[in-house]
Amino acid sequence: MLHLRNLQSPKGAHKNIKRLGRGQGSGQGTQAGKGHKGQKARSGGGIRIGFEGGQMPLYRRLPKVGFNNAAFGKEFTVLNLEKIAEKFTNEVVTRESLVEKGFLSGKNKSLAIKILAKGEFNKALTFKGIEKFSAKAQELISKAGGKIENA
Repeated sequence: MLHLRNLQSPKGAHKNIKRLGRGQGSGQGTQAGKGHKGQKARSGGGIRIGFEGGQMPLYRRLPKVGFNNAAFGKEFTVLNLEKIAEKFTNEVVTRESLVEKGFLSGKNKSLAIKILAKGEFNKALTFKGIEKFSAKAQELISKAGGKIENA
């Protein structure tokens, strides 16, 4: 049975730390493993990562090539049909109505909108001026008797 009186750490769990600068007899006295003087022996001393003694470092010698598509990507604010169905009855869903109902706030008011088909949806809603729909969302909207109008 395990009690406080017979708790024990596993073998090798505790290792004595190396006590630096505690006299000659310790084996780490005098310079305390830092050698003789120099930048790395000083407190706060040392050189930054990538420093090559004043030579132009490798990360600056290599050419910077490549392409990142992130600058050209379009950011969307994502809404689910299930959530829209909770707050809308038989009306037109536009950016303005989504803002009124509290779906869009802050930065999302100006982003493009994408509708996804998560959850149940069975209301005949008309979506006007919404930029993007997933294929499944389009299918669910048309099945429920709704319409998608651009602009």
